[in-house]
Amino acid sequence: MTDLASALERCGIPSDMVSGGSLTVTSPVDGNEIAHLHETPMAAMPGIIDASVDAFKQWRVTPAPVRGELVRLWGEELRALKADIGHIISVEVGKITEEGLGEVQEAIDICDLAVGQSRQMFGKTIVSERPGHRIMEQYHPIGPVAIITAFNFPCAVFAWNATMALITGNPILFKPSEKSPLSGIATLKALEKAIARFGEAPEGLAQLVIGGVPQSEALVESPAIPVVSATGSTRMGRIVGQKVAARFGRRILELGGNNAMVVTPEANLDLAVRGILFGAVGTAGQRCTSLRRLIVHERVKDALMEKVLAAYGSLKIGDPLEPGTLVGPLIDARAHETFVAAIARAQAEGGTLLTGGDRVLGDTAPDAYYVAPAIVDMPGQSAVVKEETFGPLLYVLTYSGDLEEAIDLHNDVPQGLSSCIFSDNMREVEVFVSAAGSDCGMANVNIGPSGAEIGGAFGGEKETGGDRESGSDAWKQYTRRTTNTINYSTELPLAQGINFG
Repeated sequence: MTDLASALERCGIPSDMVSGGSLTVTSPVDGNEIAHLHETPMAAMPGIIDASVDAFKQWRVTPAPVRGELVRLWGEELRALKADIGHIISVEVGKITEEGLGEVQEAIDICDLAVGQSRQMFGKTIVSERPGHRIMEQYHPIGPVAIITAFNFPCAVFAWNATMALITGNPILFKPSEKSPLSGIATLKALEKAIARFGEAPEGLAQLVIGGVPQSEALVESPAIPVVSATGSTRMGRIVGQKVAARFGRRILELGGNNAMVVTPEANLDLAVRGILFGAVGTAGQRCTSLRRLIVHERVKDALMEKVLAAYGSLKIGDPLEPGTLVGPLIDARAHETFVAAIARAQAEGGTLLTGGDRVLGDTAPDAYYVAPAIVDMPGQSAVVKEETFGPLLYVLTYSGDLEEAIDLHNDVPQGLSSCIFSDNMREVEVFVSAAGSDCGMANVNIGPSGAEIGGAFGGEKETGGDRESGSDAWKQYTRRTTNTINYSTELPLAQGINFG
């Protein structure tokens, strides 16, 4: 905590930027106020958007590999500031040091991937039914991209979107969560340093918006912003999605997850325990990919739960900046209230609390919200189990039949982000990742549901939003696709054999 000011300074965030404003930022580590930011005036929003539109006109005609060079420089700046940005994340979000550093590394990794991607944004050549004709597809820049992030990944999720937007030829407007703006600003400052080194970028290419709902609405509702990427709750996604769709914009939504692990009788239980532990309690259960449901066969349940409860008993809960800590705090009082209420509802719906649930460290950190990760054994998938609780709360569900029963239970929730199975049975594994298996956007085998690598597309189905970010071909969402038919003959035949002569 004592190093926060110097870390901010090294990231290019002066003291006057974090003082005297109306937006109060509180550290979940101890509940103390660490910044008072000046919000972006609503009167300034039209000018900010106009500047982004102007920047688009220049950036869209900059060759894609040249745009990739800017992202490469951003990766270099992030490497130089990794320790400082990681520290800011730990202080502001409450992640343990390793996770804070890991998030910055994720941003560095997506920069590396995007640099290569800037030379591989391939279209298609398609055969024509008409002689002397050729059809091809191209992917062109689309326009300013608004990026609205959640508190839990203020650096990585911004980088996922910004790198892809930049290499595809689009300016960015970034509004970090009001709960963790410092981490986002530090990441953007690294990009600004890269832009200064790059030297050929248009003014307004990367802009920062600070504030809450009004500022977000200005971005979401502007017809000058064709793409809005928003990460957060399903409730937020419904609002954003409808408003963007109403003006025929494009939304990239990454929303709630109710992620499950299926443990079959042929699982390596020791491996499963490791997957359960990080999946359920990493980031204090405040990842969209956190493990929420454990679906275990009755034949191995007792043996597995004995190991899981022993592992939970060894968890070090406390200051995320201290070495050895594995579980940091919840983000705020509201998160704690939701956590407590969910446990009470689960018990009312027949659940048995096996461990955890209590608030801890009240004497040493009375204004912070540390909790003992909870496990509740449920008689079935009740209403509360089908909801996402953003905290270290794991529901245990039992199945007694074949894998189909477990998959039905797994898929019977509104969310569809991440999933996993632990089994050494090839047939079970292949069924789980098949069309008849998990209905999530990500289905893992013998690893937990969280900790995705940047190479694959990230996102989920159903109430998770249906969109994708990060790797693979997610870059296409930041482009407009054109189909071109080229006639190099001296005739003008029509398609489908139509004779209009």
